[in-house]
Amino acid sequence: MAGDTMTMKRTKFNIRTIAVTGMLGALATVLMFLEFPIPMLIPPFIKFDFSELPALLAAYAMGPVSGIAVCFIKNAINLLHTQTGGVGELSNFILGVCFVLPAGLIYKRKKTQKSAMIGALAGAVLMSVVSVFSNYFVVYPVYTNFMPMQAILGAYQAINKNVKTLWDALIWFNMPFTFIKGMCSVVITFFIYKKISPILKGTNR
Repeated sequence: MAGDTMTMKRTKFNIRTIAVTGMLGALATVLMFLEFPIPMLIPPFIKFDFSELPALLAAYAMGPVSGIAVCFIKNAINLLHTQTGGVGELSNFILGVCFVLPAGLIYKRKKTQKSAMIGALAGAVLMSVVSVFSNYFVVYPVYTNFMPMQAILGAYQAINKNVKTLWDALIWFNMPFTFIKGMCSVVITFFIYKKISPILKGTNR
């Protein structure tokens, strides 16, 4: 009887985890569609969104695998109207994994506010560094099929005339932009996680 009870609880937990992960994936998809430019600070073809927020919530509440699944769901759905042949979505997925995996793993090991912050910072730093290389070797080689490299650099130079190469643009603009984008999700998570985690985990009374 005890074994049957444990099996039923585990099955119920797995079903709930899948359902909540799917819901957070849908929310992340909506937030990804609501991207917007930040004029004067970064070229208009680079957009800001909060789609990493549901993935981070999933990683904290249900573990890093759930966070990665949310990243996969939002990018898989976004493929339906991709303008980059899937390359942009692939890069977004890789960066999302770099963000939520360290955060989820570190928090899972020790569930304290301090470890959650350390994990989130580690994820944001890793995501921002990897963004430089994913953009240089994956994303921009595809973008140059639609926009000449000189035009791409021109958009960066309109904001900072010291930009000479794509490496300059990625290090001075994309890397800090990606870090700040991640940290925005972290700040929001720390404000709301305590209130919504019982709902996500199914432990609210």
